[in-house]
Amino acid sequence: MTAPGLIIAAPRSGSGKTTITLGLQRALVRRGLTVRGLKCGPDYIDPAFHAAATGAPSANLDSFAMPTALLHQIAKGAADGADLIIAEGSMGLFDGVPGPEGRTGASADVAALFGWPILLVIDVSGQAQSAAAIALGCMHYDPRISIAGVILNKVASERHSRLVGQGMARIGLPVLGALPREASLILPERHLGLVQAGETADLHQRLDALADAVAAAVDLDAIVAVAGATTVASAVMAAPALPTPGRCIAIARDAAFSFVYPHVEAGWRASGAELVPFSPLADEAPPDECDACWLPGGYPELHAGRLAGASQFLEGLRGFAQTRPVHGECGGYMVLGKSLIDADGVSHAMAGLLGVETSFARRKMNLGYRRAVLQADGPLGDAGQALTGHEFHYATIVSTGDDAPFAMVTDPHGSAPMPAGSRRGLVTGSFFHAIAVAP
Repeated sequence: MTAPGLIIAAPRSGSGKTTITLGLQRALVRRGLTVRGLKCGPDYIDPAFHAAATGAPSANLDSFAMPTALLHQIAKGAADGADLIIAEGSMGLFDGVPGPEGRTGASADVAALFGWPILLVIDVSGQAQSAAAIALGCMHYDPRISIAGVILNKVASERHSRLVGQGMARIGLPVLGALPREASLILPERHLGLVQAGETADLHQRLDALADAVAAAVDLDAIVAVAGATTVASAVMAAPALPTPGRCIAIARDAAFSFVYPHVEAGWRASGAELVPFSPLADEAPPDECDACWLPGGYPELHAGRLAGASQFLEGLRGFAQTRPVHGECGGYMVLGKSLIDADGVSHAMAGLLGVETSFARRKMNLGYRRAVLQADGPLGDAGQALTGHEFHYATIVSTGDDAPFAMVTDPHGSAPMPAGSRRGLVTGSFFHAIAVAP
């Protein structure tokens, strides 16, 4: 049986999508439903919270970066054997990049592709009936989608709720819940988003508190009822999203290195690769039996001193790189470089396998989709291979060093190709998070 689904979306970021998504997921699991979470867009952090809330794996659905076959495979994998899919949107419902219809990265693309109704979350602080005008605009902006109802967030009082409800009644949109302003419902954040699920204190108590609040304020039966049938290809088999770097992949995994897309790992495993985790923060070297090493993104800038002092990790990594490929994404790229300057301006020596020097003291946000064309054969494909991905970091490059570029990169807004990342011998890296081979 293929589970029905819906998307929790909002007119803008900061409306409470994640809070309400997690509360709904947890509340319905406590009712005995098998719920699967999915995340629209390239965010790494939210799927881990979905997994904690539901007790089942989550994954990303990205209409810009993923081929259609991969989107269907991920959705079908989530829908098979579940009772309900609750997907979380990203940014505003229609926010995306220039591209063909259905390929913009907007949450609306995912809703249209799979036939999932939208449950619209609106932060009504500072407004009343006017919130209905926003909802009405969302209802009519894109004829491909259907908005099934609205959940009001940050309601100040019963009177406030009634006034907003009057506006929604005027446009014929059901109000399926109204949550009060409550500071305890806010999850802790830092510079790249929420504090990661594995680092959030009392995570399951927090999730239960969210579920309690949502169950008290939302019509759960009505929400289950509005979920729509999942329209997905019955027999779909996509190739791994990215080429498999090796048959046995050493993958760094701890509080400093955690940004790995679930669909990428799943694709590598499906191709027969073994993934062997190791912890640089525990001063562990890449396992010698592996034939490739992957340093994901994460938060090395928060642990730069420990990493600089992890002699067994650094020496083992240098030895590994003499004979086998090593690739670093974002934070992993920073650790492969010559040095990392932390937020206090202290420079820490890193692996020195690449010449790049990075700084978190000189911060500048870099954010957006990218298309990367590889400049040489490597663990992610041969020279000329095009990959789609995403970049989100605050660190800056102090010096690129003398290494050749890893890729030539463009964005969806028509930017000229620019060299990105570094390669030296068997070592490659960049701030680019690869999502898939370019569609």
